[in-house]
Amino acid sequence: MKLQDFPKDIQPHLIPRPSGRLIYRCLGCNREYGIEKLLYTCPACGQVLLLEDLEFDRLKAVPGATWRRIFDFRRMLNIPSVKGVYLFHEFVGPVIPLNAVVYLGEGHTPVIEANDRLQEQVGFRFYFKNEGQNPSASFKDRGMASALSYIRYLIQQGHVSDVLAVCASTGDTSASAALYAAYLQPDVKSSVLLPHKKVTPQQLAQPLGSGAVVFEIPGVFDDCMKVVESLSENYNVALLNSKNAWRILGQESYSYEIAQWFDYDLEDKVIVVPIGNAGNITAIINGFLKFYDTGIIETLPKIIGVQSGHADPVYRYYLEPDEAKRRFSPVHVKPSVAQAAMIGNPVSMPRVIHLVRTYNEKARMQKVFVVQVTEQEIMDWQLIANRNGHVACTHGGECLAGLVRAGQNGWIQKQESVVLDSTAHALKFSGFQDMYFEDRFPKEYEVTSRPELVNSPRLVCPADLKQIPEPGRPLSGEALERYVQRVAAEIAGILGLKRKSGG
Repeated sequence: MKLQDFPKDIQPHLIPRPSGRLIYRCLGCNREYGIEKLLYTCPACGQVLLLEDLEFDRLKAVPGATWRRIFDFRRMLNIPSVKGVYLFHEFVGPVIPLNAVVYLGEGHTPVIEANDRLQEQVGFRFYFKNEGQNPSASFKDRGMASALSYIRYLIQQGHVSDVLAVCASTGDTSASAALYAAYLQPDVKSSVLLPHKKVTPQQLAQPLGSGAVVFEIPGVFDDCMKVVESLSENYNVALLNSKNAWRILGQESYSYEIAQWFDYDLEDKVIVVPIGNAGNITAIINGFLKFYDTGIIETLPKIIGVQSGHADPVYRYYLEPDEAKRRFSPVHVKPSVAQAAMIGNPVSMPRVIHLVRTYNEKARMQKVFVVQVTEQEIMDWQLIANRNGHVACTHGGECLAGLVRAGQNGWIQKQESVVLDSTAHALKFSGFQDMYFEDRFPKEYEVTSRPELVNSPRLVCPADLKQIPEPGRPLSGEALERYVQRVAAEIAGILGLKRKSGG
């Protein structure tokens, strides 16, 4: 749709221009830092940073109803730089000019309602938001679109050159970082660190295919993260993990899309999200807060974070009801099918504490909860979801298990509708499905196959067939006819099919 065809009062707002004044704000000592160079932690106290728009109040001058019309009409534009997460440019990265925006098709993933059968089984109306339909097949692309657009902006401004982007990963971050960095070659190159034999073959193939330099090191994700942090502190590299505040900024778009999907009415809505490094849940919280502060939404939805009992430091922190007595302690993780959430010391924990407190205060009631689920529940619910028409990854299964647990805890009411975050494509984790179907999960996963959920192919080759087709040796004539008839008859017998009348 062409610009002149939009309502006259909206036309001036449709093409966003650089605006605002972004700074890094330290969550520890409250110091401010300019965004002219890459920063991940406070140089003074070492705490994590949030990006803050010092001119955010200018957005409040536009009525919430007008913002809704801007975003809904803007979505109809055929301009790539505002088709992804930067549809919400004024909230995601207002200082970034459109010619610096990197758009690879990320964002605006569908929200799919569960069928009646599954909703009846679970006891609530719920949806999956399919983040696996992003370009690298995970939600990480939202953050990478923001982080790499910022890096491209710094390159255009002459602040940096010959950038080497690095990240630690359990799979999805490396795939996304390598993809977006590859798009910006030769100005940006990438290298990723993965825990040796802790990443699925599908996830390993992605950064390799994008040309990244891939290192596998002993240990788990937390060990990879320590090495990457050391690299970013001592060498000229661009860190792309969730310590990067620009990553969090892009992931806030998940909140904005949910608001838009439900026509900005978030009354009786619940968002369920897995917690790994805690970047995603903090982004979602902050996104809803921004829309609430500007009147775009009038209600803050409930947010439920989910952790496996094999990696649950955030859950343990909130077990203490008295905020004054809470103390965060990292945990030693055990193997988990929710690999991206297998993190015992989330770098965004200070953001969690700060934003959860702010969110609950603005809502004037507790609106953020954290539940713990088992590995068995994650796998069972993932398989059940996918048997009912979804493409949920293990983290989507974790969210569905979390919804069930939250319902048992009385945190969700019958009239509420729930959106589950399926963070990646199910095919990335197909190896865990194979282990379940073949009942060969290593003991440390604590997963036992339920026979009613197991599925495997059946070989149909009738014993009385004297000739069967082989590659390069096809059958013909009477032999082919007999083969087709015998195989069809055996399949019909297994399926219990009835012959057509008159057949």
